[in-house]
Amino acid sequence: MEANDKKPIKVYYNSACPLCRAGINRQKTKMADCQVDWNDVHTQTGIHREVSPDLEFVRKKIHAINEKGEIKIGIEAFEVIWKNSPNERWKAKLISLPGIKPMLILLYDIFAGLLYKWNRWKRHW
Repeated sequence: MEANDKKPIKVYYNSACPLCRAGINRQKTKMADCQVDWNDVHTQTGIHREVSPDLEFVRKKIHAINEKGEIKIGIEAFEVIWKNSPNERWKAKLISLPGIKPMLILLYDIFAGLLYKWNRWKRHW
């Protein structure tokens, strides 16, 4: 399979979260020439079912489906995104170093949980 025939990755995010929306918009700009299906679970009714039947679960953390069709969540979703972003592949390599990924998963999970609670408190959805 040639690079042009590569199956696009899919990213699932929640634009109702201002921080998430800003981050994804920045990432979209960086990856304008890349094959990525950006899926907003806030505006695309039912799209979350591609990764989970639980909308709130998908709102809490970024999700991605890689080229192999595997669902990745949180830091591992960022790893999928960065592997496919020409100027950010180094980030994917960095987080795959021994001991780094487990620490980042923990930090992301804490941050995502707090951000989710903040968004609910602010009634963003």
